[in-house]
Amino acid sequence: MFQRWMLTVLIGLSTTVLSAEDWSKFRGPEGNGHTSAKSLPVNWSSTENVVWKTEKVGEGWSSPVVWGNRIYLTCARPLVEGEVTEENANTRDLFALCIDAKSGKTLWDQKLFAQTPEVAQKIHKKNSHASPTPIVDGQNVWVHFGAQGTACLTVEGNIVWKRDDIRYTMQHGNGGSPVIVDDILFFSCDGSDKAFVIAVDKMTGKTKWTKDRPPVENSKTFSFNTPLVIDVNGRTQILSQGSDIITAFDPTSGDEIWWFKYDGYSVIPKPVYAHGLVYLCTSYNRSKLHVIRPDGKGDVTETHEAWNAPKNVPHTPSPLVVEDELYMVDDKGIATCHDAKTGEQHWQERIGGNYSASPIYGAGHIYFLSEAGVATVIKPGKEFNKVAENDLGERTLASFGVIDNHLLIRSADALYRIK
Repeated sequence: MFQRWMLTVLIGLSTTVLSAEDWSKFRGPEGNGHTSAKSLPVNWSSTENVVWKTEKVGEGWSSPVVWGNRIYLTCARPLVEGEVTEENANTRDLFALCIDAKSGKTLWDQKLFAQTPEVAQKIHKKNSHASPTPIVDGQNVWVHFGAQGTACLTVEGNIVWKRDDIRYTMQHGNGGSPVIVDDILFFSCDGSDKAFVIAVDKMTGKTKWTKDRPPVENSKTFSFNTPLVIDVNGRTQILSQGSDIITAFDPTSGDEIWWFKYDGYSVIPKPVYAHGLVYLCTSYNRSKLHVIRPDGKGDVTETHEAWNAPKNVPHTPSPLVVEDELYMVDDKGIATCHDAKTGEQHWQERIGGNYSASPIYGAGHIYFLSEAGVATVIKPGKEFNKVAENDLGERTLASFGVIDNHLLIRSADALYRIK
């Protein structure tokens, strides 16, 4: 009896550990591009080391998220078939779907919103109508389509709540993913007409608080940033980047803790936090990396910058910190490694292609994925050490997902599980 009881306890502990490492949101369990997987593939193609390929999952560049043996995605599908006109070019039905991780078969496919001609908005040629990545916690899934709507579903696909009344004009379409802090779902709403942030109750969808962005000197207020949640001296902060400013908010009250100003708009990369420092990119017109100490109050623009890098900084992919080094790949395929604490540049290499997906780190390797479906695998370190290059042969703008010791790659036409 004692042995059986101990076995039950150990199985329970094992399940708890595994679920804690599920790839549950954009950039993984900690939101920083890291996975604790013990091994990951370094060689594959569209046919080699493919566990399964699920085709026709719908349009979208949201990344796959995982809980247990289920994968969750969002997608868009045309409302009308036949001739495409100026009026119907951006009309879509917007969906959440769940895929069985073992077989690749779709378990459920739930329509959430209709993007009709009255509310449809144009998108950038590199964007999609379903770009923000979902969040899953084992009981519920939260999905976001920018101003077109936000919803909570059970993991079985039943709608808990949805709302489409948080309106603003999305320049180039939707973008940044939401984050969850305790009982709130938080996301940025940086449109061309107005810019604000909002916190809603994650289980009811009701608004808890909103904050307008401060006015900016240029007219380009739109951005697409995914917020970053950090803990500084025992206090939780939500860091949200908009055009020309990043602000740290108190998640309970919405109070502004500190802010840092810069020159940049259409901000896409998600910041990262390591070594007590925040690493952020300013996107357009010329992206710059700022490294900030987040322990200040009020305007810290002149007082809390540790170092910066003005060149070869991405407009779209997020940065990655592994141990004492910071890694970036810019949109044109130039990868750079800096000392994360001092900013000293260790190396810079052109790895080829154009990039939108954010890199990840796991099992001793860093993975970069180009828009053409070419993945470059390197060893982290102060010298450039390329391990492999793998060509999927399909367009890929979504970032990697991870399940067990496998990779998930979403292309324009399919979702792959790579062993």
